[in-house]
Amino acid sequence: MSPSYELERLLSVGGSKLVAGVDEVGRGAWAGPVAVCAVVTDLSEPPAGLTDSKMLGPARRAAMFAEITEWAAGIGYGEASHEEIDSLGMTEALRRAARRALAELPVRPDAVILDGKHDYLGAPWPVRCEIKADLSCVSVAAASVIAKVRRDGYMASLGFEEYGFADNAGYPSPAHQQALASLGPTEHHRLSWSYLDDLPQWRHLKKHRNPLAGEGQLDLFG
Repeated sequence: MSPSYELERLLSVGGSKLVAGVDEVGRGAWAGPVAVCAVVTDLSEPPAGLTDSKMLGPARRAAMFAEITEWAAGIGYGEASHEEIDSLGMTEALRRAARRALAELPVRPDAVILDGKHDYLGAPWPVRCEIKADLSCVSVAAASVIAKVRRDGYMASLGFEEYGFADNAGYPSPAHQQALASLGPTEHHRLSWSYLDDLPQWRHLKKHRNPLAGEGQLDLFG
């Protein structure tokens, strides 16, 4: 499937003249931030071969990143740190990252297309959620490429070769799991996540949000 402007044009007919496509990466990682990219276009012909970043190999993603950067009318990128994920939860972390991405755009969009079925952004933007929008929608596909290339580059820059961040970008992999078991989490790991339950030696580091204390409140149980 090649992405099209069907959704952008549909929203434009409804009065939203400038539409941003938004996608995230890093939601399922064990380490590092969650990243969100927002892309607006002038509805011109997109780079040839544009599609969901997961459908592209590393070299093709890097080339597509450069093409999108030259072609897009506006690109915004935002992150929420692993500390924010631990203290606020993933939904709020995504919301913050998305708002930071939208704030980086040169102009404020009239509406947002989110990949997936859950609206983690909310007011004041009108939001259209679309499953697999990174495959079907031009602006969301472009956002998926920018988000992945930038976050992957950041994770590789951290070092920690034993954990394989340059290859797995903080997601679980055999090398990552083996390093965690023997060395424990780094300062970039999400400490509220359940992977620590399976690491008896490091389980005491796990952070727990206290549901009675409100969002953002943490208890540390030894």
